[in-house]
Amino acid sequence: MLKKVGIIAAASVLALATLTGCGGQQAAQNTTQETKAKAITGAADLEGAKIAVQEGTTGDDYVTDEVKGAEVSRFKRVVDAGMDLKNGKVDAVVVDDQVAKDLVAEIDGLTILPEKLTEEQYAIAVKKGDKELLDSINAAIKKMQEDGTIDTIRKAYIDKDEAALAELAAKAAPTGGEKLVMGTNAEFAPFEYMDDNNEIAGYDIEIAKEIARQSGMELSIENMNFDGLIAALSSGKVDMVIAGMTVDDERKQQVDFSENYYDAAQVIIVRK
Repeated sequence: MLKKVGIIAAASVLALATLTGCGGQQAAQNTTQETKAKAITGAADLEGAKIAVQEGTTGDDYVTDEVKGAEVSRFKRVVDAGMDLKNGKVDAVVVDDQVAKDLVAEIDGLTILPEKLTEEQYAIAVKKGDKELLDSINAAIKKMQEDGTIDTIRKAYIDKDEAALAELAAKAAPTGGEKLVMGTNAEFAPFEYMDDNNEIAGYDIEIAKEIARQSGMELSIENMNFDGLIAALSSGKVDMVIAGMTVDDERKQQVDFSENYYDAAQVIIVRK
Protein backbone atom coordinates (compact mmCIF):
# COMPACT_ATOMS: atom_id res chain seq x y z
CA MET A 1 0.00 0.00 0.00
CA LEU A 2 2.78 2.40 0.92
CA LYS A 3 4.61 1.52 -2.28
CA LYS A 4 1.50 2.30 -4.34
CA VAL A 5 1.03 5.64 -2.60
CA GLY A 6 4.66 6.46 -3.23
CA ILE A 7 4.30 5.66 -6.90
CA ILE A 8 1.23 7.90 -7.18
CA ALA A 9 2.98 10.72 -5.35
CA ALA A 10 6.02 10.45 -7.61
CA ALA A 11 3.80 10.49 -10.71
CA SER A 12 2.02 13.62 -9.43
CA VAL A 13 5.32 15.40 -8.85
CA LEU A 14 6.48 14.43 -12.33
CA ALA A 15 3.25 15.69 -13.91
CA LEU A 16 3.47 18.96 -12.01
CA ALA A 17 7.07 19.41 -13.10
CA THR A 18 6.09 18.72 -16.70
CA LEU A 19 3.26 21.25 -16.56
CA THR A 20 5.53 23.81 -14.94
CA GLY A 21 8.13 23.18 -17.62
CA CYS A 22 5.57 23.66 -20.41
CA GLY A 23 4.32 26.83 -18.76
CA GLY A 24 7.86 28.07 -18.43
CA GLN A 25 8.53 27.35 -22.10
CA GLN A 26 5.32 29.16 -23.12
CA ALA A 27 6.21 32.14 -20.94
CA ALA A 28 9.65 32.20 -22.51
CA GLN A 29 8.11 32.11 -25.98
CA ASN A 30 5.74 34.97 -25.10
CA THR A 31 8.62 36.99 -23.67
CA THR A 32 10.65 36.36 -26.83
CA GLN A 33 7.74 37.52 -29.01
CA GLU A 34 7.20 40.63 -26.93
CA THR A 35 10.92 41.42 -26.97
CA LYS A 36 10.97 41.06 -30.75
CA ALA A 37 8.01 43.45 -31.11
CA LYS A 38 9.62 46.05 -28.84
CA ALA A 39 12.99 45.73 -30.60
CA ILE A 40 11.98 47.96 -33.52
CA THR A 41 13.02 51.42 -32.40
CA GLY A 42 14.20 52.83 -35.73
CA ALA A 43 15.19 52.11 -39.32
CA ALA A 44 18.15 49.93 -38.31
CA ASP A 45 15.80 47.44 -36.65
CA LEU A 46 13.64 46.88 -39.75
CA GLU A 47 16.07 44.40 -41.32
CA GLY A 48 14.44 40.96 -41.50
CA ALA A 49 11.17 42.24 -40.01
CA LYS A 50 7.60 41.71 -41.21
CA ILE A 51 6.53 45.09 -42.58
CA ALA A 52 3.16 46.23 -43.94
CA VAL A 53 2.83 48.98 -46.58
CA GLN A 54 0.25 50.38 -48.96
CA GLU A 55 0.92 48.89 -52.38
CA GLY A 56 2.61 51.13 -54.94
CA THR A 57 3.48 53.93 -52.52
CA THR A 58 6.88 55.37 -51.65
CA GLY A 59 6.60 53.48 -48.36
CA ASP A 60 6.44 50.29 -50.45
CA ASP A 61 9.43 51.50 -52.49
CA TYR A 62 11.45 52.33 -49.38
CA VAL A 63 10.94 48.94 -47.74
CA THR A 64 11.53 47.05 -51.00
CA ASP A 65 14.70 48.95 -51.94
CA GLU A 66 16.26 49.86 -48.60
CA VAL A 67 15.37 47.19 -46.03
CA LYS A 68 17.32 43.94 -46.27
CA GLY A 69 15.48 40.70 -45.69
CA ALA A 70 12.12 42.32 -45.02
CA GLU A 71 8.98 40.23 -45.38
CA VAL A 72 6.67 42.75 -47.04
CA SER A 73 2.87 42.61 -46.79
CA ARG A 74 1.22 44.91 -49.33
CA PHE A 75 -2.29 46.26 -48.83
CA LYS A 76 -4.70 48.30 -50.93
CA ARG A 77 -5.94 50.04 -47.76
CA VAL A 78 -3.71 51.59 -45.10
CA VAL A 79 -6.20 50.69 -42.37
CA ASP A 80 -5.77 46.99 -43.19
CA ALA A 81 -2.02 47.34 -42.70
CA GLY A 82 -2.69 48.96 -39.34
CA MET A 83 -5.02 46.16 -38.25
CA ASP A 84 -2.45 43.50 -39.15
CA LEU A 85 0.05 45.35 -36.96
CA LYS A 86 -2.43 45.60 -34.09
CA ASN A 87 -3.17 41.87 -34.38
CA GLY A 88 0.51 40.93 -34.32
CA LYS A 89 0.70 39.67 -37.91
CA VAL A 90 3.44 42.17 -38.81
CA ASP A 91 6.11 43.97 -36.81
CA ALA A 92 5.71 47.46 -38.29
CA VAL A 93 3.93 49.65 -40.83
CA VAL A 94 5.83 52.15 -43.01
CA VAL A 95 3.63 54.99 -44.26
CA ASP A 96 3.44 58.76 -44.75
CA ASP A 97 3.68 60.77 -41.52
CA GLN A 98 0.32 62.52 -41.52
CA VAL A 99 -1.47 59.35 -42.61
CA ALA A 100 0.28 57.59 -39.73
CA LYS A 101 -1.12 60.15 -37.28
CA ASP A 102 -4.67 59.55 -38.47
CA LEU A 103 -4.14 55.79 -38.39
CA VAL A 104 -2.91 55.63 -34.77
CA ALA A 105 -5.78 57.90 -33.76
CA GLU A 106 -8.19 55.38 -35.30
CA ILE A 107 -6.56 52.13 -34.10
CA ASP A 108 -5.72 51.70 -30.42
CA GLY A 109 -2.40 50.26 -29.31
CA LEU A 110 -0.18 51.73 -32.03
CA THR A 111 2.48 54.44 -31.88
CA ILE A 112 4.71 56.34 -34.32
CA LEU A 113 8.49 56.25 -33.94
CA PRO A 114 10.17 59.69 -34.09
CA GLU A 115 12.68 58.87 -36.85
CA LYS A 116 11.85 60.05 -40.39
CA LEU A 117 12.90 57.60 -43.08
CA THR A 118 12.55 60.03 -46.01
CA GLU A 119 11.67 63.63 -46.82
CA GLU A 120 9.13 63.96 -49.65
CA GLN A 121 6.88 66.39 -51.50
CA TYR A 122 3.37 65.82 -52.83
CA ALA A 123 2.40 67.23 -56.21
CA ILE A 124 -0.38 66.87 -58.77
CA ALA A 125 0.25 64.59 -61.74
CA VAL A 126 -0.98 65.22 -65.29
CA LYS A 127 -0.47 63.35 -68.53
CA LYS A 128 2.93 63.85 -70.13
CA GLY A 129 2.88 66.94 -72.33
CA ASP A 130 -0.42 68.41 -71.06
CA LYS A 131 1.13 71.85 -70.57
CA GLU A 132 -2.18 73.75 -70.68
CA LEU A 133 -3.66 71.86 -67.72
CA LEU A 134 -0.36 71.89 -65.85
CA ASP A 135 -0.06 75.66 -66.19
CA SER A 136 -3.65 76.06 -64.96
CA ILE A 137 -2.97 73.85 -61.94
CA ASN A 138 0.23 75.68 -61.05
CA ALA A 139 -1.55 79.03 -61.28
CA ALA A 140 -4.28 77.73 -58.95
CA ILE A 141 -1.73 76.42 -56.43
CA LYS A 142 0.06 79.78 -56.43
CA LYS A 143 -3.20 81.65 -55.86
CA MET A 144 -4.20 79.28 -53.02
CA GLN A 145 -0.85 79.89 -51.34
CA GLU A 146 -1.18 83.67 -51.72
CA ASP A 147 -4.81 84.06 -50.61
CA GLY A 148 -4.59 81.69 -47.62
CA THR A 149 -6.74 78.88 -49.02
CA ILE A 150 -3.96 76.34 -48.51
CA ASP A 151 -3.67 77.43 -44.88
CA THR A 152 -7.41 76.96 -44.39
CA ILE A 153 -7.26 73.48 -45.93
CA ARG A 154 -4.34 72.57 -43.68
CA LYS A 155 -6.19 73.80 -40.58
CA ALA A 156 -9.29 71.85 -41.57
CA TYR A 157 -7.71 68.49 -42.37
CA ILE A 158 -4.36 68.46 -40.57
CA ASP A 159 -5.21 70.47 -37.44
CA LYS A 160 -8.86 69.23 -37.42
CA ASP A 161 -10.14 72.80 -36.98
CA GLU A 162 -13.96 72.81 -37.10
CA ALA A 163 -14.20 76.48 -38.09
CA ALA A 164 -11.91 75.90 -41.07
CA LEU A 165 -13.96 72.87 -42.11
CA ALA A 166 -17.13 74.95 -41.94
CA GLU A 167 -15.52 77.69 -44.04
CA LEU A 168 -14.62 75.20 -46.77
CA ALA A 169 -18.04 73.53 -46.64
CA ALA A 170 -19.73 76.91 -47.19
CA LYS A 171 -18.04 77.34 -50.57
CA ALA A 172 -20.17 76.59 -53.61
CA ALA A 173 -19.31 73.38 -55.43
CA PRO A 174 -17.49 73.93 -58.74
CA THR A 175 -20.03 73.50 -61.56
CA GLY A 176 -20.48 74.38 -65.21
CA GLY A 177 -18.13 74.15 -68.11
CA GLU A 178 -16.15 71.07 -69.06
CA LYS A 179 -15.56 68.23 -66.64
CA LEU A 180 -12.22 68.04 -64.88
CA VAL A 181 -11.70 64.40 -63.89
CA MET A 182 -9.56 63.73 -60.85
CA GLY A 183 -8.15 60.30 -60.05
CA THR A 184 -7.55 59.43 -56.40
CA ASN A 185 -7.48 56.60 -53.86
CA ALA A 186 -9.86 57.27 -50.97
CA GLU A 187 -7.92 55.12 -48.50
CA PHE A 188 -5.39 57.75 -47.42
CA ALA A 189 -6.87 59.93 -44.70
CA PRO A 190 -6.65 62.84 -44.13
CA PHE A 191 -5.83 63.50 -47.79
CA GLU A 192 -8.64 61.43 -49.31
CA TYR A 193 -11.16 59.19 -47.57
CA MET A 194 -14.85 58.29 -47.44
CA ASP A 195 -16.69 60.54 -44.97
CA ASP A 196 -19.76 59.74 -42.85
CA ASN A 197 -22.00 60.52 -45.83
CA ASN A 198 -20.07 58.03 -48.00
CA GLU A 199 -18.63 60.87 -50.05
CA ILE A 200 -14.95 61.35 -50.88
CA ALA A 201 -13.47 64.10 -48.72
CA GLY A 202 -10.06 65.31 -47.59
CA TYR A 203 -7.20 67.71 -48.07
CA ASP A 204 -6.61 66.76 -51.72
CA ILE A 205 -10.30 66.97 -52.55
CA GLU A 206 -10.37 70.60 -51.42
CA ILE A 207 -7.30 71.30 -53.59
CA ALA A 208 -9.10 69.76 -56.58
CA LYS A 209 -12.28 71.74 -55.94
CA GLU A 210 -10.35 75.00 -55.88
CA ILE A 211 -8.54 74.15 -59.12
CA ALA A 212 -11.90 73.42 -60.77
CA ARG A 213 -13.40 76.69 -59.44
CA GLN A 214 -10.54 78.78 -60.76
CA SER A 215 -10.66 76.99 -64.11
CA GLY A 216 -14.44 77.33 -64.48
CA MET A 217 -14.85 73.56 -64.70
CA GLU A 218 -17.00 70.90 -63.05
CA LEU A 219 -15.07 68.46 -60.86
CA SER A 220 -15.60 64.72 -61.24
CA ILE A 221 -13.76 62.23 -59.00
CA GLU A 222 -12.73 58.69 -59.91
CA ASN A 223 -11.79 56.49 -56.95
CA MET A 224 -9.41 53.60 -57.70
CA ASN A 225 -6.47 51.64 -56.35
CA PHE A 226 -3.37 53.75 -55.84
CA ASP A 227 -1.20 51.54 -58.03
CA GLY A 228 -3.61 52.07 -60.96
CA LEU A 229 -3.64 55.87 -60.92
CA ILE A 230 -0.75 56.57 -63.30
CA ALA A 231 -2.11 54.06 -65.83
CA ALA A 232 -5.51 55.77 -65.65
CA LEU A 233 -3.83 59.12 -66.29
CA SER A 234 -1.79 57.82 -69.22
CA SER A 235 -4.86 56.22 -70.83
CA GLY A 236 -6.93 59.41 -70.53
CA LYS A 237 -9.41 57.98 -68.04
CA VAL A 238 -8.59 60.87 -65.68
CA ASP A 239 -7.17 64.35 -66.32
CA MET A 240 -5.13 64.70 -63.14
CA VAL A 241 -4.11 62.65 -60.13
CA ILE A 242 -4.24 64.14 -56.64
CA ALA A 243 -3.64 61.36 -54.14
CA GLY A 244 -0.86 62.26 -51.75
CA MET A 245 1.47 61.30 -54.60
CA THR A 246 5.17 61.85 -53.97
CA VAL A 247 7.35 63.25 -56.72
CA ASP A 248 10.15 60.82 -57.63
CA ASP A 249 12.35 60.14 -60.64
CA GLU A 250 10.52 56.99 -61.72
CA ARG A 251 7.15 58.72 -61.77
CA LYS A 252 8.63 61.75 -63.57
CA GLN A 253 9.35 59.48 -66.52
CA GLN A 254 5.64 58.64 -66.80
CA VAL A 255 3.84 61.88 -65.87
CA ASP A 256 4.39 65.62 -65.48
CA PHE A 257 4.14 67.08 -61.98
CA SER A 258 2.86 70.42 -60.73
CA GLU A 259 4.58 72.56 -58.15
CA ASN A 260 4.72 70.90 -54.73
CA TYR A 261 1.76 71.53 -52.44
CA TYR A 262 2.66 69.46 -49.33
CA ASP A 263 5.82 68.30 -47.53
CA ALA A 264 5.72 64.76 -46.15
CA ALA A 265 7.94 61.99 -44.78
CA GLN A 266 7.88 58.22 -44.34
CA VAL A 267 7.69 56.98 -40.74
CA ILE A 268 7.45 53.70 -38.84
CA ILE A 269 4.40 52.61 -36.81
CA VAL A 270 4.80 49.88 -34.19
CA ARG A 271 2.73 48.41 -31.38
CA LYS A 272 2.98 50.20 -28.04
